[in-house]
Formats: sequence, C-alpha cells, structure tokens
Amino acid sequence: MTGTVLGVTGQRVVSDDEVTRAGCHFFLRHGTITMDDLAAAMCVSRATLYRVTHGRDRLLGDVLWRLAERMLAEAVRRRTCDGVDGALEVTQRFTGWLRADESFRRFIATEPDVAARILLTYAGGVTGRVVTAQQEIFKEVGLDNASADLAYLYVRIIESALYSELVSGHSADLGVAERAARTLLLTGC
Repeated sequence: MTGTVLGVTGQRVVSDDEVTRAGCHFFLRHGTITMDDLAAAMCVSRATLYRVTHGRDRLLGDVLWRLAERMLAEAVRRRTCDGVDGALEVTQRFTGWLRADESFRRFIATEPDVAARILLTYAGGVTGRVVTAQQEIFKEVGLDNASADLAYLYVRIIESALYSELVSGHSADLGVAERAARTLLLTGC
C-alpha cells in the first residue's frame, strides 16, 4: 500500500494525500503546521503522522507546493499574453497573490529559518517542483526552447526578490527581478 500507513490497532488508516490535504487546511488557518495539533485534528497519533509524512519539513514542502500549484494554475488560466510577456504575466499574478496571502506571510515571519530551508533548497522539495512547473509555463506561452537551466535561473531571479527578507534581511524590488527575468528570457530563448 504505497502512500498509506496503517495506524496502531484501533487507529485509522491515513494516506499521504489525506495528510497533505489536512495540512493545507491547517496551514491556511494557522500559518504553520504543528504535528501534534494536526495529528489531533486528524484523529491519528503523532507517530502515525510522522510515518506517513517522514517529517514536518517534508509535509510543509508538500503543503506549500500544493497551495502554490493551485495559484500557479489559476495564474496560467488568467494569462492574456503569449511569449515572454505571457511568462511574466503569470509570474506577476502568482507573486502578487503569494505576497498577499496572510498564512504564507505569517509563516515566513514566524519561522524564517524553516521557510528558507523549505522554499530555497532542494531538501524542501519545493524548488524542483517550481522549476518543473516553470518549464511547463514556458511551453504554455510558446517558449518551447526554454531549457531546465533557464527555468531554474528564472525561478531563482524571482525568488531572490520574493524571498529577499529570508536571504538578506531586507525587502527587494520585485520589479527589478522581473526586468532581470525578462532580459534572461529574451537572451536565453
């Protein structure tokens, strides 16, 4: 049973997907995830929750990605341009929503070290997913020649401003990052 863990006798069976969904709801309400409180809300033991998730960092990465994936899909759906302008339009809409999201802002403010680890390293599982999604967005807008390396650099440019407070301790101008990303796309595609 891949993705499903049987709890100790008397406890219910929970899947990785169930935990991620519950984690999303918990995160949206609290701006974080505490394993004890999530386990209680799901009526499972903390040990069962850890067996399913393999740890809080992995669960946070899965939750943040699932929430971001929904926002990205909606930003792509609302896109009105193609090419470089289309890619940047999706990015602007997504980053605007992300910056406005109260639970996300609370998480970054209260747990900056955890947020940096989850969002900015491959260990968090988010970066690879974002780069892959960005490649798909490039294809969607007609930038078929965009490589994985180009998508990685594009994402890192945007993240450098989006998460500048985590990295440098002060906010950066997202407009500067968008201009740099535009230049990268115009020269790299």
